[in-house]
Amino acid sequence: MSSLQTVTDLMEIAAHTAPKSAGQDFVVVKIIEGDDCKRLADEMVKYGEKTKKKNFDRDARNVAASSAVVLIGIKDAKSVDLNCGACGFDLCNDRVAAEHSEFAGPQCAFRLLDMGIALGSAVKTASLLNVDNRIMYRAGVVARMMGLIDADFVMGIPLSVTGKSIYFDR
Repeated sequence: MSSLQTVTDLMEIAAHTAPKSAGQDFVVVKIIEGDDCKRLADEMVKYGEKTKKKNFDRDARNVAASSAVVLIGIKDAKSVDLNCGACGFDLCNDRVAAEHSEFAGPQCAFRLLDMGIALGSAVKTASLLNVDNRIMYRAGVVARMMGLIDADFVMGIPLSVTGKSIYFDR
């Protein structure tokens, strides 16, 4: 097992063991490496060109230069049933998730917080082990569209082990 595989495994553990609202877990994790990273990068460029959305090409260069990408999302996340209105509906029972251009939604705000805590736990783990990383919306969008992960809402975390972080001087 490589050192980076150990890090991705620990990131996955961190995401799965992060606290969740009402103790219910809808977080999903998938790790991609090698050719899948290159395919993801290629599709990110194509998606940016097709939609005319900015920075898909920039983020794709980072993904292509990365050793692995940890994908973290939520799947079939049920509402917490607080009727708080944060998702845009006054009653949880009125919220009906549907497919949209990039993600399925609306999502329960508490489940999105769960995903955010899982993301934070994963990147903290990578950082503690000195592996450069960055949370990327664009990588998550395209990974979901490619079917690299079965989730309704996804973010990607590319990982790099070089002398200087490739994610911040872009």
